[in-house]
Amino acid sequence: MIKPPEQPSNSFRITLTLADSRRLDGVLLEELRKQTQVPELKTISRTAFKALFKARRIQLKGQSAVPSSTLASGTSYVDILGFEAAAV
Repeated sequence: MIKPPEQPSNSFRITLTLADSRRLDGVLLEELRKQTQVPELKTISRTAFKALFKARRIQLKGQSAVPSSTLASGTSYVDILGFEAAAV
């Protein structure tokens, strides 16, 4: 089993498991709407979502991602800087 990359401090991680290749922006927005740990990301507008990419706050494999990044099938880890899951 491959060890996931280290999660940056002050970030929220989404683990994506895909059966086929897809664009990052569509898959990530869909998953953010499903999650319940960070309410402000659950209800994020498309404009604010785009701004996260522009501000380089979305990382894929530890590097800044662009909306058109292609995710290969399998598991990918996406970190969103500046957000943390609420304590349960």
